[in-house]
Amino acid sequence: MTLGSRPATPAQQYRECVDYLFTMLPMFQRVGPVAYKKDLTNTLALLEGLGHPERQFKSIHIAGTNGKGSLTHLLGALFIQHGYRTGIYTSPHYKDFRERIKIGSRPISPRDVVSFVRDNKGLIESVQPSFFELTVAMSFWYFARQKVDFAIVETGLGGRLDSTNVITPELSVITNIGWDHMDLLGHTLPEIAAEKAGIIKKGVPVVVGEVLPETRSVFMRKAHEIGSEIVFAEEMWQPLGHQGDLWSSRMAFRSADGRHLTMETDLTGPFQERNFRTFLAACDALERSGVLKVEPERLCEAVRAVRTTVRYIGRWQVIGKDPLVLVDSAHNKEGLELLFEGVSRIPHGKLHVVMGVVADKDLEKVLPLFPRDVQYYFAKANVPRGMDAVSLCARCKEGGLQGRSYVSVKA
Repeated sequence: MTLGSRPATPAQQYRECVDYLFTMLPMFQRVGPVAYKKDLTNTLALLEGLGHPERQFKSIHIAGTNGKGSLTHLLGALFIQHGYRTGIYTSPHYKDFRERIKIGSRPISPRDVVSFVRDNKGLIESVQPSFFELTVAMSFWYFARQKVDFAIVETGLGGRLDSTNVITPELSVITNIGWDHMDLLGHTLPEIAAEKAGIIKKGVPVVVGEVLPETRSVFMRKAHEIGSEIVFAEEMWQPLGHQGDLWSSRMAFRSADGRHLTMETDLTGPFQERNFRTFLAACDALERSGVLKVEPERLCEAVRAVRTTVRYIGRWQVIGKDPLVLVDSAHNKEGLELLFEGVSRIPHGKLHVVMGVVADKDLEKVLPLFPRDVQYYFAKANVPRGMDAVSLCARCKEGGLQGRSYVSVKA
C-alpha cells in the first residue's frame, strides 16, 4: 500500500486502502475457511496496540445462525430512539466495506478508514491479522473515537473464538442455532451451540431466541457454570398475529406476565415475527438489569423506521416495483426455507431468480429448497470464492433447476 506516497484524491486513497485490506489480509467473504482463525491472539494484540478501545464503551453482543443482523439493527434503533449515541458493527458487507461500521445510519467515513490503516500500518504488519480481525479492531477504535454510549456488536462466525468475543457486554443474545459453517463450528447442533454459547460471560444476562431440544441443555449448562441469568424468548413472548405487505407489517405479542404489545414496523418478511420475539425478550432483560429503561412509546418509534434509522439493507428488501424486485441474503437451510415460504405468499406471475453461491456451499442440502417452476439466472458471486457460473448452472440443472449462466449479476 502506498498511501501518502503520491498525491491522490480522498476517493482514490480510500479505494487504495480498501484494496490493501482485501488483497493483503485473508478475508472469509472472499477466500473462505482458510481466513477463519480459531484464536483471539491477533485481535487482543491489535486492541492492546490501540490502547484497548473496546473498554471505552458499553456493548451488546449478538450471535446466532440466522436473525442476528436483524436483531443488531433493531437494538441499534432502540438505543438511538432512547437518545444514546450508538455504534453498530455487522458483517459481511453487501457493496461497500463501510457498511460494517456505523454510527446510527451513518457509515464510517472514507477518511477514517484511511486514517486508521495509515496510522497503524506498523501494528498491522507486525500482527498480520485476518481481514475480520482487523475490521473488528477498526470498529472498536472508531466507536471509542466517536465516543459512543453503546455499541451493538454482531459476531461473524461462531462465538467462542469469534474476533468480537473480546468485549464484556451488558447483554448477550443468541438468536438461534442452525446448520451452517459445520466445517468450522461442529458437525452436530450441540457442538455448534457450544461455540455460540462462548459469548456468554460471567454475570452477564443472556437471551436465547429459538431453542431446540438438543441445544437447550448446552445453554443452560454454560449459563449455570458461570452464574449468568438465562432467558428463553419463546417462553417470554408469544405472537398473536402478523399482518402486512412488502413495505410494512403489524405484529402483536403477549408476554408471559400478561402484557400486550402491538407494533408497526418497516421490517418485513416471513422471519420477522421470530426476530421481534427475541428483541422483546432482550428489551425486558435490558430493563431488568438496569441497563436501559425501555419506554413503550420509544420502543414503538424505534421499530417503526428501522431501515432509515440504522440503514438496514439486504434482507427482504424491495429494490424495484415494476417489475417487483426483491433481494435477500438467505444462504442456509433455515433461511432459504423461510425465504421461499414468504415468496410463495406474494401474488406474482413468472418468478425469476438470480442466484449465486460460494464454491464451498453444500448444494446437495440447499437445492431441494429452491422452487422448480422458476426461470433461473446463474451468476458468479463477485468474490474469489464464488462458484463459477457455468459450474453452478450444471450442478443446479442436475438438481432440477432450469436456467442459463451469466458472467456477472449485472449481465
